[in-house]
Amino acid sequence: MNKIESPEESRKKFDRIFTDLTRSIVKKDELTRFWFFILLMFIGVGLWGWIIQIDKGLGVTGMRDYVSWGLYIANFVFFVAVSLVGLLISSVLQLLNFSWGKTISRAAEQIAIATVALAGIIIVMDMGRPDRLLNVFLHGRFASPIVWDLTVVSTYLAISVLLFYIPLIPDLAIMRDRMGSKVPAWKLKIYTILALGWNGNPQQYAIVYHAVRVLMILIIPIGLSIHTVTSWLFAATLRPGWDSTIFGPYFVVGAFVAGTAALIILMYVYRLRYGLKDYFDDFHFDKMGRLLVLVCLVYLYFNINEFLVPAYKMKSAEGVHLKDLFSGAYAFLFWFVQIAGIALPIVLIRIKYFRKPLPLSIISVFVLFSAWFKRYLIVIPTMEHPFLPVQNVPEHFHHYAPTSTEIMIMLFSFFTSIFIISVLAKFFPVITIWEYAEEKGIDRKYFTEKS
Repeated sequence: MNKIESPEESRKKFDRIFTDLTRSIVKKDELTRFWFFILLMFIGVGLWGWIIQIDKGLGVTGMRDYVSWGLYIANFVFFVAVSLVGLLISSVLQLLNFSWGKTISRAAEQIAIATVALAGIIIVMDMGRPDRLLNVFLHGRFASPIVWDLTVVSTYLAISVLLFYIPLIPDLAIMRDRMGSKVPAWKLKIYTILALGWNGNPQQYAIVYHAVRVLMILIIPIGLSIHTVTSWLFAATLRPGWDSTIFGPYFVVGAFVAGTAALIILMYVYRLRYGLKDYFDDFHFDKMGRLLVLVCLVYLYFNINEFLVPAYKMKSAEGVHLKDLFSGAYAFLFWFVQIAGIALPIVLIRIKYFRKPLPLSIISVFVLFSAWFKRYLIVIPTMEHPFLPVQNVPEHFHHYAPTSTEIMIMLFSFFTSIFIISVLAKFFPVITIWEYAEEKGIDRKYFTEKS
């Protein structure tokens, strides 16, 4: 029989959970200040590069008439991919009653919000005239895949924010009542406003449960459509390398691979930085490792399909494209992606040792880097091989190489997304306090007690 805890034991247990899960908010040291300084410095450098681009035009980039998409679009596809981890963890796993997904769902939503927000900003940065962005909404044609993409990106961002905020409301009330002098008065005021007068009665919890479940269901078609529509930006053309009917599911599965790897890395960082070894424990990493193997296996299947079919037919344009990937200028990058990003993770993570936190996190770093290079390989080689011969143009039009300005702006996107995640971790618990406490059998009456 389970031992019945006394009120004092339950109170102490909840106090310990509250202290552990708010450590990210109250922790202040030189490393934190230095971390935010580094992030803001790179963000400033990236904004400076964007100002240069706005002033002088897209001529400061490596993009030309033939390769009109470069780092920016590769980055856009990558960020949209990573953002799908919110759908996978916060919706699919929980709707399938995998209770372990609750612990990591808030970290997944942090990634989703940060990356999908940056995906929208990257599109604006890719425009030579960002002041004309409004024309897409005012005069956009329904037949344009760009309009579809902007619609699903903004909708997915809105639902991700709601899926992050609504389960956060009880935690905001808990922090409003318990943080006291641990945080500045202005931050306490923010918690009070965002808590919306929460007092923890059963009707309020019922509303939260219902709203979250509705959002979990809504985000599935929106999340699937965001990367499916992104794939249509490529597949709706006749270019070799993009003229494929499987790009929709191919992109979605690839997104699950990238997002799962990103979440594993973030879990490990939180585990070390905020002393959450008892919360992001070996069990969660083991489950995430198994999930990563599963999505990698499906992704491997789509990779085989993606290259086997055109290789079998070997149309002339497709042949040039495949040769460039398999044994040409992009061969090293291509095989690195296939081996380090798919094949080796599948083999290694099947071994129990590699599902431990540190080995799994190292593997996930390689998977995430490979995921970015994969998007680069999707965009650039195809742009370099148009149907018409490249003639009567300067030699550098034949190839694409990103300039320092593009690299500066690319770094802006990465460091800004990390900055958003870091800010969210400094304002809100990285694990849902009230859900975790409920799982441990603590009565809700202790949640609203003032410290």
